[in-house]
Amino acid sequence: MHAQALLAESPVWDAGTGTLWWVDILRGELHQSDPATGGNRSWRAGTALGAVAPRTGGGFVAAAGDGFCVLDPLAGAPLRWLWRETAGADLPAPGWPNGLSVRMNDGKCDPGGRFWAGTMTIDRTPGASHLYRLDPDGTVHVALAGVTLSNGLGWSPDGSTMYYIDTGERTVDAMSFDVDTGEARHRRTLVAVEEGAGNPDGMTVDAEGCLWVVLARGAAVRRYTPEGRLDRVIPLPVHKGTSCAFGGPGLRTLFVTTACVGLSEAELVAEPLAGAILGVDAGVAGLPPHGYDG
Repeated sequence: MHAQALLAESPVWDAGTGTLWWVDILRGELHQSDPATGGNRSWRAGTALGAVAPRTGGGFVAAAGDGFCVLDPLAGAPLRWLWRETAGADLPAPGWPNGLSVRMNDGKCDPGGRFWAGTMTIDRTPGASHLYRLDPDGTVHVALAGVTLSNGLGWSPDGSTMYYIDTGERTVDAMSFDVDTGEARHRRTLVAVEEGAGNPDGMTVDAEGCLWVVLARGAAVRRYTPEGRLDRVIPLPVHKGTSCAFGGPGLRTLFVTTACVGLSEAELVAEPLAGAILGVDAGVAGLPPHGYDG
């Protein structure tokens, strides 16, 4: 579906409409794609758009620019900021299209209705970024400091374990999670991705509790068991996969977002699907996305 996004990310399945929502981060666009017809609609946010998650009250919560906002494109509602990380954020600075040297990246909601998203700097300064938690009451908390490139998030089917990727560390980490309080503790490395295999980026969790991790520059999606054992490898026809989510009938299609930004002319010719949304028969069902209760 829909080639070519510069940097597609944050796929979210909408069972009510049978469509997939996703963002093109660098263009600041929110897209709605219909796998059955190939149709696509898009809206511009006016700033870099790192991730979205559905709101239980309608529309979306988003990690955008350097903060959190809400938007409802189908209702024609304008973007409304909830919180921004950087003081003086409206001042020009070299970096991303939003004029900042830091921006929000991947994000997702937990089973308790909170929205989690982290940051990255344009030069990927080690330890300079954070993972934040936006509670339903609108308060923002630093969940993790000392992050390099905040990326994929996921929760076990019973909600007792939270999974997190800091691409700079090349690890998939696990934490004990309290759904009632939103506290994540006892962070430990579940998977260390070997050099040369690509960079761990976005991920999702299936109904069996296994993790599907997209390897950017690795041309593959890997499935790991809850114990961290490599279970399956799905090759991709592009090197720059970014994230994934389950959707389609029975949530049995794995939709994989990809990117074409930074590819050479030769690479673009060799990878005509770079920037497209790919669909893979995963052979297993996924979990429906959690919504934001704010």
